[in-house]
Amino acid sequence: MKRREFLGGLGGGTALAACTPTPQPNVYLADTGSQEQFSWRMVTTWPKNFPGLGTGVNTVVKYINELSGGRLNITVYGSGELVPAFEVFDAVSLGAAEIGHSPSYYWLGKSQAAQFFTTLPFGMTAHEHNAWLYYGGGMDLWREFYEPFNLVPFPVGNTGVQMGGWFNKSINTIDDLQGLKIRMPGLAGEVLRRAGAIPVNMPNSEIFTALQTGAIDAAEWVSPYNDQAMGLQQAAQYYYYPGWQEPGPAIECIVNKEAWDSLPADLQAIIRVACQAAVVDMTSEFMARNAYALQELIDDGGVELREYPQSLLIELKRLTFEVVEELAENDPQVAKVWDSYREFMELSRGWQAISEQSYLETQEL
Repeated sequence: MKRREFLGGLGGGTALAACTPTPQPNVYLADTGSQEQFSWRMVTTWPKNFPGLGTGVNTVVKYINELSGGRLNITVYGSGELVPAFEVFDAVSLGAAEIGHSPSYYWLGKSQAAQFFTTLPFGMTAHEHNAWLYYGGGMDLWREFYEPFNLVPFPVGNTGVQMGGWFNKSINTIDDLQGLKIRMPGLAGEVLRRAGAIPVNMPNSEIFTALQTGAIDAAEWVSPYNDQAMGLQQAAQYYYYPGWQEPGPAIECIVNKEAWDSLPADLQAIIRVACQAAVVDMTSEFMARNAYALQELIDDGGVELREYPQSLLIELKRLTFEVVEELAENDPQVAKVWDSYREFMELSRGWQAISEQSYLETQEL
C-alpha cells in the first residue's frame, strides 16, 4: 500500500461514517414513559485514559451520558482493573460487565470470523471498511456471529491505516524476518509465522518493556500518535511503513444481550448514535494527531522512517490470502464473511482507483 493511500483511507472514513443508514431519532424529545436509571460497567483492552484508544472509550461514554440525561451511567475500567485485557469478551458475554470496548481480532479463539470485523491484512481502508459495515452487509454478519455469545456489537471507532512496526534490525528481504519475535495479533501474526517469524500476542501494556529488554525483536502497535505516547521510539530504531497488517482497523463496542434488552428504546437508540459519533471522532482525531506526532518523531525523536521493500510486501500479501483461503475452506463462518468482504472490497477498489487514489496522485504533480 502506498503512502498516499494511507492518507486517503483515514480522511475518507470520517465522511462515510457520518452517513450511516441507522435512523437517528431526536432522543431529547423521545417519550418512553420511563425515567428508570441504569448503571453499567465498561471493561476495555486499553489502559485507562490512554491517548486515542483509552480516551475514545471516554468519548463514547460521555456521549451516552449526555444524550441520556444521566439515565445511563457507565463506569469505565481500564485493562486489568476489573478483568485482564484479553478477558473483555468473556466478561461481557457472561454478564460480569454490561459493555466492552476492544478490537474484535483479539477474539479469534472464539471465532476466526471475528477478526474480519476489525481488519484484514491488505484489506480495506477505514473508508471502505465503514462502507462495508454500514452499507455492504458487514453489520448484519457481525451481529449474526456474535449472537451465540450473547453480545450485540457496534463499531465505535477506526484508527485508519496503521504503521508497519518498530524494529531494531533493518528489514530488506523476507529472509530478514526469519526467527524474529514480533508482537503482532490476529491473522497478520499467522502470516508472519509462515514468513518465518515468531508472532507474539501481548496487551499493549507489555509492549514497551518487551521491546526494550529484547524479549521481542519488533512490535507493531498503532500509529505515530499512540506509538509516541507509548514511548516506543525509545525502544527501537527503525519505524516501518505501510501498515499492511491493519489498513483500516475498526474498534468495537460490545453489549451484553440481556443488558441491551433491559433498556427502553430511546436508550438503545442513544447507544447506537453515540457509537456512530465516536467513529467519526476517533477517525478524525487519529488523522490529525498522527500528522503532528510523525513530524515530532522524525524531527525530535531521531526515528529512522523506512518503507518496507516491495518484494517483501508482495510475499506477505501472497501469504495473507493463502491463509484466508485456507480458513475459508475449513470454517463455514469464515467462508461466509470472506465472501462478503472480498466482494465488497473488489467492487470498492474499482471506484477508489478513479476517485480518491486518482485525486491523491494529483497532489504530487
